[in-house]
Amino acid sequence: MRRTRRLLQEALVGLLVQRAYERITVQDVLDRADVGRSTFYAHFRDKQALFESCFDDLREDLRRELDALAAGGHEVQPDSPVRVVFEHADRHRALYRAMCGRRGETVATRYLHRTLVDSLYVHLDEVGTRYPAAIIAEYHGSALAGVLVRWIREDFPVDPATMARICRDLTAAGVTASLSDPSRHG
Repeated sequence: MRRTRRLLQEALVGLLVQRAYERITVQDVLDRADVGRSTFYAHFRDKQALFESCFDDLREDLRRELDALAAGGHEVQPDSPVRVVFEHADRHRALYRAMCGRRGETVATRYLHRTLVDSLYVHLDEVGTRYPAAIIAEYHGSALAGVLVRWIREDFPVDPATMARICRDLTAAGVTASLSDPSRHG
């Protein structure tokens, strides 16, 4: 069961590297994965559900890493969550390339954006913020998604730690301002 899902996901990712999402058919995926149509539909309702499953697995993996960082019991550096995102993309280059490359960009970047915003929101909501956590998460998640997609499209030109430092330097003042609320401690 799991093996078949993985084969179908890998087939779709491989095809995304070659052509636009819209030009890929279920039959293309079946041919590449060497899986029958009834087996495909036993796992997924359509191509979109298969695509989302690739991102769901990726999102859950990233969420686990961010949760582990928050629960680690040690002091978290300001760029740690962003570094985790870049390290995750670096470890899963093929999938991120397929998802964020020019051929899959519209569908994939929407899911990547939502993943980042949702993950940031959960963490911001837990620590408390000066401004609504949803707005802060949307702002920083959108910026991070844009930078991350660019980094991937440029074929990971610098290491994840450098990217995290760049993002930290660009956003540090805004993050600090959004987290601190003098009237809360009053």
